[in-house]
Amino acid sequence: MDDDVAEPTGSARTTPAVAIPHRTGLSVLLTWVRRLTVATVVAFAAVQVARQWPEVSATVRALPWVHVLLSVLATAAGVLLGPLVWRAALAAMGARVRIPQAARVYLVGQLGKYVPGSVVALLLQMELARAAGISRVRGLTASLLTAGVAVVTSLLAGLLAIPALAGSRPALLWLFTLLPVGLALLHPAVLTSVVDRLLALLRQQPLPQRLAGGAILRASGLSLLGYLLYGVQLFLLVDTVLGPGSTNRALLLVLCVGTMGVAMTAGLAAFVLPSGIGAREAVIVGALTAVLPYGQALALAIVSRVVFTVVELASAGVAALVARRSTRHGTPG
Repeated sequence: MDDDVAEPTGSARTTPAVAIPHRTGLSVLLTWVRRLTVATVVAFAAVQVARQWPEVSATVRALPWVHVLLSVLATAAGVLLGPLVWRAALAAMGARVRIPQAARVYLVGQLGKYVPGSVVALLLQMELARAAGISRVRGLTASLLTAGVAVVTSLLAGLLAIPALAGSRPALLWLFTLLPVGLALLHPAVLTSVVDRLLALLRQQPLPQRLAGGAILRASGLSLLGYLLYGVQLFLLVDTVLGPGSTNRALLLVLCVGTMGVAMTAGLAAFVLPSGIGAREAVIVGALTAVLPYGQALALAIVSRVVFTVVELASAGVAALVARRSTRHGTPG
């Protein structure tokens, strides 16, 4: 498998075509179930916004544009750490790409999560990795490792929100049962064994060497930093609504970081929903009702979603343009 670590895009080697499975009755049924689920979530959210519209609209109008801009910058900083996490996951297998190429693979590929069923994002990243000179198998493995690291680090950040969630959304606490398993799986020996089993299912050769522990640790640290920045984004929004002196700001920051950690985990778990829409907002609203009225919490959850969407679309576009310019100028990937 060493010979496919850095396959040139124009290599004479051919990669077997991916077979497109025939749509069976079960797949059609699952497609309609996903569509109905998304429609139900959107309809429920619309009803909640309509019921709370006076408070929601008043909260949004009252947000200072400076704080909104700062929340956008915090979100952008967190999102731009994603390619570095993916790059570190790839480096754990001994493969290397430049940062612009990693940004294109990860950020453009992440747009696939807006399609119900997160497998679209994984497949898109796999093909983009192939265009960057990385084999599809290693590109897919790096994306899976990145997703696994994201679950563990988001739950670590989410530990800070347990007191608030225990009172408002106790059903979500089951997510933390995944944390001990996830931490154990991040050990290089265990993770290498899991990856080798996955490769065997794909009829691929096992990894030539054990995954690098330093690269996995670096990916985990970068991912955790990203969730801290997402918490800062929410804190900047909540702090403007509460106003000075209404609550301890340090505790509020802790609550926001933990809330975003659990919210992102819930979004990943609700993979049938585009970008976890509805699941993420339910966690944010549930946690923020500990310090805010329901209508204000709902408004801030909506603003947070809009900020994320704008940043992810903009960063994917910039990453694609930078990678394209790099390719045009003959810079090796």
